[in-house]
Amino acid sequence: MPFHLSPKGRGTTNSPPNRFAKEVIVQDDGAWEEIARVDPDFEPTHLRTETLTDDSRSIITINSSPDIGFSHSLNPYRGCEHGCSYCYARPYHEYLGMNAGIDFETRIMVKSEAPTLLEKTLSKPSWKPVSLACSGVTDCYQPIEKELEITRACLRILTDFRNPVGIITKNALVTRDIDLLAELARSEASLVVISVTTLDSHLAGKLEPRASRPAARLKAIKDLSDAGIPVGVSVAPIIPGLNDHEIPAIMEAAADCGASFASGTILRLPYSVKDIFSSWLDQHFPNRKDLILSRIREIRGGAVNDSRFGSRMTGTGPLAKQIQQFIAVSKRRSGLESPRKFLNDKAFIRRLPGQLELF
Repeated sequence: MPFHLSPKGRGTTNSPPNRFAKEVIVQDDGAWEEIARVDPDFEPTHLRTETLTDDSRSIITINSSPDIGFSHSLNPYRGCEHGCSYCYARPYHEYLGMNAGIDFETRIMVKSEAPTLLEKTLSKPSWKPVSLACSGVTDCYQPIEKELEITRACLRILTDFRNPVGIITKNALVTRDIDLLAELARSEASLVVISVTTLDSHLAGKLEPRASRPAARLKAIKDLSDAGIPVGVSVAPIIPGLNDHEIPAIMEAAADCGASFASGTILRLPYSVKDIFSSWLDQHFPNRKDLILSRIREIRGGAVNDSRFGSRMTGTGPLAKQIQQFIAVSKRRSGLESPRKFLNDKAFIRRLPGQLELF
């Protein structure tokens, strides 16, 4: 069995080939194995996060997927420091000439012009107010946000225009911006979804190395709820054979902290994510790897991924149906069966770029 070793605070050492590249450098995992066997105290070199400038000239992305509960999204960053080995967004880094493995979590593309671009977009006469999801891909409150505050700057713009926004994150850093989110909430123009994958802090440290631990996420739910901000919990991803049994406990804990709605999404492993996640299982759960992957294949029609609309988020077959029923029962028993509320876009205030609040 290969020996896999991830640097502290990182989800993977893998540098999988970029599927668009004509020439690739293949990593020799055996080198890690040999060094680690000779020196049991060996740890790979600490890998620092590198920020790169993203020169995108637009900031709002539109999608028409029937599987996603929003049509417009705002993404301040590409790549994510959280280091989740299962992250479906990893392959997006390949479009940037990087790899979906360690590059994705250490080389972060930063949209420093996001607030300016957002203000210009919302100021256009053609802009029709619509709810924005922040983020639709990588986490807008990943650790680098604490320093750069790009998400907060975007929230200031959204608050000034009263444009509705839904936050999706697994980082308690979101509570830093309670002042802006609460102001939007008074116009029914904000909500927050906190992703909780497990209540086991030890498992969370392996699954999501640089994300907030479960207790901090639950406290964030309470703090947001106490501030009058609608907040829900997303049990995502549900990994059959690893965390699916925690669905009821997660929802109950979130409800106790003030969550008002819930959802759950089954793991999907597109492109190179399947190999990164498989290596992660080798490192952390080698005795359960075959069971977990076999259950994923059972849900995905014999493969580890199914990209078809209508089934990619829920899966197919008896096991997928059982998990969906488990989600529904857990929501009902914890009092979280109410649907996520629609945000109000009627309070939108049309402004010119740089125009100040008059009242």
